[in-house]
Amino acid sequence: MLKALKEENYEQPTPIQAQAIPHVLDGRDIFGAAQTGTGKTAAFTLPILQLLSAQPAAHNRPIRTLILAPTRELAIQIDESIKSYGRHLNLRNAVIFGGVPQRPQTEALRKGVDILVATPGRLIDLINQRFVSLKHLEILVLDEADRMLDMGFIHDVRRIIALVPPKRQNLLFSATLPKEIKELISKILHNPVHIEVVPASTTAERIEQELYYVSKENKKDLLHHLVVNGGIKRVLVFSRTKHGADKVVKDLNKRGVAAAAIHGNKSQNARQRSLSDFKDNKIQVLIATDIAARGIDVDELTHVINYDLPDTPETYVHRIGRTGRAGSSGRAWSFCSDEELDELKDILKHLKQDLPVNAKHPFHIDLKTPSSNSGGRQNQGGRPNQGSKPKPGGGGRNSRPSNHRKGNNSSGAKSKNPRWAEKKATGAVVPR
Repeated sequence: MLKALKEENYEQPTPIQAQAIPHVLDGRDIFGAAQTGTGKTAAFTLPILQLLSAQPAAHNRPIRTLILAPTRELAIQIDESIKSYGRHLNLRNAVIFGGVPQRPQTEALRKGVDILVATPGRLIDLINQRFVSLKHLEILVLDEADRMLDMGFIHDVRRIIALVPPKRQNLLFSATLPKEIKELISKILHNPVHIEVVPASTTAERIEQELYYVSKENKKDLLHHLVVNGGIKRVLVFSRTKHGADKVVKDLNKRGVAAAAIHGNKSQNARQRSLSDFKDNKIQVLIATDIAARGIDVDELTHVINYDLPDTPETYVHRIGRTGRAGSSGRAWSFCSDEELDELKDILKHLKQDLPVNAKHPFHIDLKTPSSNSGGRQNQGGRPNQGSKPKPGGGGRNSRPSNHRKGNNSSGAKSKNPRWAEKKATGAVVPR
């Protein structure tokens, strides 16, 4: 395993690795307050590989470790990390997730698997079909547990926990601590070691953040302007909705910019192809929704653009944390229309800092920036003083009801507003 880490150019552990690995090797249950970008994946996979490789595998190779992840992309990323770290070990791993034919997955399971990475839905499905047995499980990992529960997997997670042996080691990682996570910790973790690298929701100091005031109708023009003239090599753009992501891709492609979208309505093969093309620099712009972006880990991602501001400040922090990773610098640019000043106010209050406004672009509109020291959202539909009105066609809100809230998905169902936190792990070397 040390040979594999040397081949990956890993030299020093990140803070969460330095804290977690000894306790996992000692067989302790772990609760880790952590998220993507801190080296969390290696913090639990490296000691698991060492523990399993120290014990001869049974002839039929029953599943000894189960790692649950909320999204396909994150599950695939974890599986790829296990392959990298364990390439010189006599262990087998597999990943299962929905949205693709199950036959290749069931064939891998029939051959025997030591470590299984899975999304809850497909795992329950294959358990019901008797392709998966968890009765020999030794280690259970719940990664990004708060996101898993927010996506509605709580009942599946409880069903899975009921099927595993009561005597096992449990590792749970979560960026936030909602009530459901606290209940889960009390039910499944035994005398856990609590590991927290830094206080919640700290933004990376290496990320240069800027605001761009622009009308809703001119956002697509501003995006094209920045992609063409902003010195951008590769940029991840966040859209609030799936439909909006597709519209942005269509507009960019029409203007000769190579772009693709990744969201829940895309097939798994299409999502993986777009992500692979993005990593290989075949496309310059990847448009993503928040759910689909989980697990996207791209080296040297220089820019993140918030095409739409998120509903929650924690999501903003998580988004911009996709750049400036593993010691690199990054830039996070956020578009804000007059309709999004409430969201901006919450973000600034959460960050406890003001962000510089870049007015040197042809689509700038004058808006009054909310103070980071101001209170939360105003009551009765009130908004801060918005300064001068947008330019014609600037997406004014006079025709909208004062209690109208954005954030609906493309089908009109209200967003669940996942609450995320991003932490800064100083001295990080391991990128996963």
